[in-house]
Amino acid sequence: QVQLVDSGGGLVQGGGSLRLSCVASGRALSDYHMGWFRQAPGKEREFVASITRSGDYTRYADSVKGRFTISRDNAKNTVYLQMNSLKPEDTAVYYCAARYYTNPNYNSWGQGTQVTVSS
Repeated sequence: QVQLVDSGGGLVQGGGSLRLSCVASGRALSDYHMGWFRQAPGKEREFVASITRSGDYTRYADSVKGRFTISRDNAKNTVYLQMNSLKPEDTAVYYCAARYYTNPNYNSWGQGTQVTVSS
């Protein structure tokens, strides 16, 4: 099982940017499709973005399309989420997640990193 550590969250003004990182250990990241999810207070965890293990294909929630970019560097065992034009409604705890390429479900999760966007 791969272990994941999220980082990069913080407090930012609306319109600002942050870059989240997720470092994997224990297994080669290249065997895993990766995703970012978020959970705001009082709400369920929701999908934000995903990237295939080769990095060829990405997918985004409609709410972040055009503002967020997911990327990966398999040589560094790291996945990134670049977040631009942040809005107060982006405030949440962000989690990276991994699923082995033959597994339809995400089964490894980071500890989460808090993103707070002020208006």
